[in-house]
Amino acid sequence: MTISLLDDSLKVNIFFEVNDCEFVDNVCVSFLEECPDDEKVFHGDETNLYLTPQQARQLASALLHASEDSEKYCSSKENDESPGI
Repeated sequence: MTISLLDDSLKVNIFFEVNDCEFVDNVCVSFLEECPDDEKVFHGDETNLYLTPQQARQLASALLHASEDSEKYCSSKENDESPGI
């Protein structure tokens, strides 16, 4: 699965590395940057972060919780700021 961020200058590709079954950290989060050097978040054009399945689930869970909190908080703030009905 590839996700584009930062106006499509950062691609995040998440996948299971089949050839790395002998390693416990075989879930890859790959960051590919296609932008000028002074705009880069990472030092290289491509940075790979390998996670264990448990770490990948923890990261996914943390992202889901943060997105749910954002939606709850921001939608309640919008409702508080909107004129009364």
